[in-house]
Amino acid sequence: MGRNVGGLDQMVRIGVGTALVMMWIFGPLGWWGVLGFLPLVTGLTRVCPIYPLLGISTCKAPRPASEA
Repeated sequence: MGRNVGGLDQMVRIGVGTALVMMWIFGPLGWWGVLGFLPLVTGLTRVCPIYPLLGISTCKAPRPASEA
């Protein structure tokens, strides 16, 4: 499975994931904050396992070798 999470998508996932995990660690969110690990991991690895099922990719299409 290749990368399918683009730059802006990656930043949003890391930000939201970090915020949820921090709220879990410091208490106000409770155990729901553990769900923050999902966007955090998908943002760090740039791979979302649900995107291929939906036919989505937020990565830019790679340039053909002839244009590089």
